This record gives sequence, C-alpha cells and structure tokens, in this order.
Amino acid sequence: MQIKLPEPFTFEAGNRAVLLLHGFTGHSADVRMLGRFLEKKGYTTHAPIYKGHGQPPEELVKTTPEDWWKSAKEGFQHLKDLGYEEIAIAGLSLGGVLGLKLTYTNQVKGITTMCTPMFFDNEEQLTKSFKQFIKEFKQLEKKSEETIEQEMNELLEDSTETFNQLGKLIKEVHDEVDTIYAPTLVIQAEQDEVINTDSANYIYEQVEADHKDIKWYKESGHAITLGQERDQLHEDIYNFLESLDWTVE
Repeated sequence: MQIKLPEPFTFEAGNRAVLLLHGFTGHSADVRMLGRFLEKKGYTTHAPIYKGHGQPPEELVKTTPEDWWKSAKEGFQHLKDLGYEEIAIAGLSLGGVLGLKLTYTNQVKGITTMCTPMFFDNEEQLTKSFKQFIKEFKQLEKKSEETIEQEMNELLEDSTETFNQLGKLIKEVHDEVDTIYAPTLVIQAEQDEVINTDSANYIYEQVEADHKDIKWYKESGHAITLGQERDQLHEDIYNFLESLDWTVE
C-alpha cells in the first residue's frame, strides 16, 4: 500500500523567521500547528524533515545523528537563502538538542527547547517509542501482526548503532550548553514519559543567557506540541518571540 509521506513546510508571513525542529521518529507534522499559529501572528516558519524521518523505519535506521544535524543545518540555511537574517529556533525533543547545537554554532535570535533530553538515560523509553513508531507504520502498510513482529525485531537489532550515536550527540550538546548566550525559553511537560525531566532544569541553569525562562506544563506528555495544552504552548512561544530584540519588523 502506498502511504503519503510528510513533507517539509515553509509558511512565509513576515520578516522574522523561526526554524521549527521535530523530534526523533517524528516529522514536520509535530510542529505544523505551531507553524500555522506563528504564521497568523506574522512570523515566517520553516520545518525541515531530517534524513530518514517521515519515511519507513527501515530508512531511519540507515541514518545517523550526523545526517540529522546536516538536515537541521540545511533548514537553517534555507531560511537564510530566502533572505531572513534574524532567525529564532523552536525544537521538540531531539529537535531541541539540534536547536541548541545550532545556537552555539551560529548567530541565533533566540532558542525554545521543548521536552529536550540532556541525559541519555532513556534508552528503554526510546526503544518503546521506536517500537510504537514501527508498529503504527507497518499497520498503515496493512501488514499482519506476525509480519510486524518479525520486522520490528529485525529493525531493533539494526537500530543499536543509531541509539549509540544519539547518546553521543546528547552528551556533546550537554557539555556545550553553558556556551549559549542567546535568549532561551525552556519548556517541559510534567507528564513526560520519554525523557528525564531534570533535563529542563539543567538547560535553564547552564545557559549563560541573561534573558531566560522555564515553563512547566502539568497536563502534557512528551509530544507537547500535539497535546491538550498546545494553545498555551503556542501563546508562550509567541510571547517569548515578541520579547526578543528583533531589528526587523
């Protein structure tokens, strides 16, 4: 069965641009509602899809965090190529990790992290999420439960190196967070079932920004951009963006 695969999006609305970065196993739909909300508020947004994401799980395990980092950098460059000189970033989970790395390696107007891991102590939870992703994709392909189970086990074996490399990326960014001076908004779901929520406090305490804030969402789980408090999330991110010292109108 042919499945319609997601695509990156660019919503052009104003001179201020925001790069939206999705999570591990996710894609642009993770941040699409946020993109539409910001578009209505006059912000241009772009959401790339990392290499191997938004495709069958077999494609994902062929890629590495280095590939995803390259995709994030290309997304940032895409906005620059369109003529946007001032760019803020909002990243969910893995997108927050990549967003932080972009922030300490580039001139970024501000960074919002959402449910972003700083400790690789969640391999069990990640494996569970990965299995769910595989299962849902295979069900869309109308495969039998027996086939799904078999293919899932094969993919889990093939994903060991991907997870190892992901752990290294998180550690690398963890060790560089204190070199960030750009305004920072840290967002964390209290019901997060995937990452260690101490990550939020770590980011907030370690960034050297004078302008920083942390917000906790009592009712939300890890996929906070799709959760029941997303309207509040949208408003908080918009208010943070409005507080930044933009030179463009």
